[in-house]
Amino acid sequence: MSIQIYDPTLRDGNHAIGHKLSTSDIQAYCRAVDGCGLWCVEVGHGNGLGASSLQLGRATHSDREQLECARENLSQSRLGVHLIPGFAKISDIRTAVEIGVDVIRLASHCTEADLTESYFDFACGQGKLVHGVLMMTHMASAEVLLEQAAKQVKYGASAITLMDSAGSYDPRSTAEKIGLLVKHLGVPVGFHAHNNLGLAVANSLAAAQAGATILDGTMRGFGAGAGNTQLEVMCAVLERYDYETGVDLFKLCAAIDSLAEIPPVAKPTIIGTSNLISGVYGVCAGFEKHVARAAETFEIEPRDIWKELARVNAVAGQEDLIIEVANRLRKGVVA
Repeated sequence: MSIQIYDPTLRDGNHAIGHKLSTSDIQAYCRAVDGCGLWCVEVGHGNGLGASSLQLGRATHSDREQLECARENLSQSRLGVHLIPGFAKISDIRTAVEIGVDVIRLASHCTEADLTESYFDFACGQGKLVHGVLMMTHMASAEVLLEQAAKQVKYGASAITLMDSAGSYDPRSTAEKIGLLVKHLGVPVGFHAHNNLGLAVANSLAAAQAGATILDGTMRGFGAGAGNTQLEVMCAVLERYDYETGVDLFKLCAAIDSLAEIPPVAKPTIIGTSNLISGVYGVCAGFEKHVARAAETFEIEPRDIWKELARVNAVAGQEDLIIEVANRLRKGVVA
């Protein structure tokens, strides 16, 4: 079976360094990995197009600057973008298309696919590949995810990717949810893992074994929280299990070695205790830095914030809620 490898190092990885990837970093990375066989390289602010802000973190460069840089330096791998309605506007899709983006991924919280309909209406008319994405999918059953994914397919999605945004999956839950979508959707299904429980590679393999044909991975796992599936390890494991990825593993390893000075390689990605706790509680991995700051400011334990965020079902994009939760905990308001 063939697997398309989707690389969001230059998007999800932005979370790890406060969205401060430079155009020099983007240029160096794209030049190094172009030709390694990666199906698509995704670029942008950690929360996608239009998300650079005080609340979520300001990017060093505009969406246009980042995408134009990547487009100039990718000739073999496709260029992809991530959009979340509310952060991104329809005009952001138009800009991405003008620059020459090949793959548009439209994302929503796992139970809010309805919010993507108007975005699909516009994007599907632009002659690009348009994929649907459901985030924080540990928060919904396989049946609910199928219902929500079917909506995005109805809107025009040519593929659906489930994101384990909190790094809370295990191989059993991965197989259950991916398998149900593969059985019923009729379009390719993808999987995007985080490594909070140390299971990202195992979960990605379980997704492939359940029928997923698109897998996300980032160089050295560079990404939010404990990081993503480690790209090069995932490719090696898939090769061991006789999947065809089109990736030249040794060329990819050489690319990693050539990028010693840029963040995806220079910044180590580890599973810290806070990452582990967020995975146990099932809270968005991208909250890590916000929780750490709030814990220090309000002089409370990070684990208490993670626990309360889980109790109130906080979802990606609700970074402002972290301060509110920390303040309540400090005052002893929360039981």
